[in-house]
Order: sequence, then structure tokens, then C-alpha cells
Amino acid sequence: MLLPLLTWPLRFVARGRAALTRALLSPPEAALDSRIAELDRSRMRLVDAFEAERRRIERDLHDGAQQRLVALSMTLGLARLEKPAEPLGGLLERAHEEASAALVEIRELIHGIHPHVLTDRGLVAAVEDLADRSPIPVDVRLTVPDRLLEAVETAVYFAVSEALTNVAKHSGATRVTVTGEAAHGQLAVAVEDDGRGGAVTAPGTDADVGGGTGLQGVADRLSVLGGALLLSSPPGGPTVFRLEVPCPPADSRT
Repeated sequence: MLLPLLTWPLRFVARGRAALTRALLSPPEAALDSRIAELDRSRMRLVDAFEAERRRIERDLHDGAQQRLVALSMTLGLARLEKPAEPLGGLLERAHEEASAALVEIRELIHGIHPHVLTDRGLVAAVEDLADRSPIPVDVRLTVPDRLLEAVETAVYFAVSEALTNVAKHSGATRVTVTGEAAHGQLAVAVEDDGRGGAVTAPGTDADVGGGTGLQGVADRLSVLGGALLLSSPPGGPTVFRLEVPCPPADSRT
């Protein structure tokens, strides 16, 4: 008869132990928010460190290997002016051509690592430079603040660069338009072409033309910044490559 009465205290004890266990195993909401904020700051520090390392490599190549190649090319050019007898003259000519080709390649490599125009003049000027170098005519209509966070500028620049490269390789387009604006702390940029459409979206990616890895890298870079990459490419076109990324001012970080 006493057994049902004795189970009541045990139920309360069990509930108290369960509540205590939940309290010990589950951090408070404030602690979770603090941990999430610290993870975001840590992620941005890693992005900044990565970009700083890219700039260091770019400076080393620009001030070291490129200058040596320039000096070598000039020396070989001066040697050719002496018009030495064959076969030395032919060897000097070929060496000069190889040095010139290597100089072009290293300049392209430096530009691909981190272009000077992006550092010196900002995102709009850098995208306009991409448009000038594109084999397909590109109209640029970007409305952004003077400068954004360096990581944001770099991510958007390489995203647009990858999009224009894919247009030139795969779309058969005759014209491309790059539009974008920053509003309410968000930067939205779209690259639209008048090509054939039907771009492939690879499994597991937001957008990846032709199943390659270029746009996967772009999507990963934007994701680190809290952004996203979208691709719309119905058969017959147009193909629209759109990215969105938070864009606090360059001086907003503490």
C-alpha cells in the first residue's frame, strides 16, 4: 500500500536530476551567442591572414623574380644588338624570346594572386580592368562605397573574374553586363550574358559551370564571409551569375 506513495518523491528527484543534467550539458544562450561571435571573428582573422599571405607572395614575386627576369631580358636584348655570329646569335635570340615569355607569364601570375589595381583603386576600378581585358565586350555598372573590407573586395573581384572567364569559354555570348550595388550592409553583384545558357550546376555546389572547380572555390570564399553564390542558366539563356555578401565599411572592424 505504501509503494505508490513512495514513487511520488522518486519522480520529483528524477525530474530534478534531469533538469540539472540539461543545465550542465547545455551552455546558456548567452554563452552560445558569445561562442558564435568568437567563431565569426576567428573566421575573419583566418581570412585576413590568408589575404596577407597572398599579398606577401605577390610582393616577393613582383620585387624579386619579376625584376630579375626584366634584367635578364634587357641583358639578352643588348647582347643581340651586338649581332654575334651564328650559332651564338640564334641562341641569344631564342633565350631572349624565352625570357620575354617567362616575364609575361609571371606578370599574369602576379595579377592572378592579387592585382595592384584592386589594392590601389578599389573594387570598381578592378572590375573595369577585368572588363577591359575580356575578349567579350563588358558593360560595368557598379555602385559601391569607395572602399570595402579587403576580404570582401578580393572575394567579389575573383568571383567576377571567374564568371567572365566562364562566359568567354562556354557561353558563346556576344556581350556581358556586370551590375551591382551595396545597400543595407549587403553587396549584390550580377554578371549576365546573352549566350546560349544551359550552364551545368555540379552536385553539392551552388554553381559550377561545366562541372569544374573554379566556381566551387568562389562559393567557398563567399561562404566564409557569410555570402552566397547563385546561378541561373536556362537553355537559350540568359545566364545570370549572382553573388551576395555582407559589406561592412572598411573601417568598421575593431
